[in-house]
Amino acid sequence: MSSYANLPAPSPEQGLNRYLQEIRKFPLLEPEQEYMLAKRWAEDQDTEAAHQLVTSHLRLAAKIAMGYRGYGLPQAEVISEANVGLMQAVKRFDPEKGFRLATYAMWWIRAAIQEYILRSWSLVKLGTTSAQKKLFFNLRKAKARIGVLEEGDLRPENVAKIATDLGVTEDEVISMNRRLSGGDASLNAVIGSDGEGATQWQDWLEDEDANQAEDYAERDEYQSRMALMQQAMEVLNEREREILAQRRLQDVPVTLEELSGKYNVSRERVRQIEVRAFEKLQKKMRELAVEGGIIPA
Repeated sequence: MSSYANLPAPSPEQGLNRYLQEIRKFPLLEPEQEYMLAKRWAEDQDTEAAHQLVTSHLRLAAKIAMGYRGYGLPQAEVISEANVGLMQAVKRFDPEKGFRLATYAMWWIRAAIQEYILRSWSLVKLGTTSAQKKLFFNLRKAKARIGVLEEGDLRPENVAKIATDLGVTEDEVISMNRRLSGGDASLNAVIGSDGEGATQWQDWLEDEDANQAEDYAERDEYQSRMALMQQAMEVLNEREREILAQRRLQDVPVTLEELSGKYNVSRERVRQIEVRAFEKLQKKMRELAVEGGIIPA
């Protein structure tokens, strides 16, 4: 568990195509198999059991890592960091908690990747507020939600929409967008060739064998998050719950203008309530996740 000696590792020399093909060879685990392997590791420090737990989830780590391909960093290094997070998750996983390893590992994998990105980007050295970190990791998703696909400067209306959605200033959105623009990798980009024809990112994303891993991981994570959110909602008062639900939990968010009229307060006041409620909800969800053993303290 302390090294990559027995694990396939992505590298520029090897090529990601070959690495992705290699990790497909490791079988996915049934719940009972996963439980018994985790017990062997937890109780007996059985390294072979730990190795099987790690290798069976390498596809999950790689898939999560590819979601961060837009930050201009070597994809092989991002995947390697994802694997570090996966190994940490296996090391600390408690099979008696009642959830799957994938659900627990997702938190560790994303944390490892994000820590690597923050270490690597000089921009974070200039500012490390929670709002800046939030913007750093969510700007691309916010752009995708409103259909902004092109690079370059954003239209004023899009800047305003993103600033409102993420609770930051318009200047921060403009600055961050300019820093991040130009680094996206196309899904049609060739990721390597090993003599059997070049493979594109989208070819691997359509992995026919990955449905079992994706299904249980996404289902478990969704159910866990929904349960936590329902519990955490109790820390909000009625107005906070309504505003948060209408602004963040609907496919088409209610505008600040509409809510301003409904509650007879300014648009800025509605935005402040939304941001504060979201922060309170996140904090409570994390507390509950730690208490339930879903994430480490």
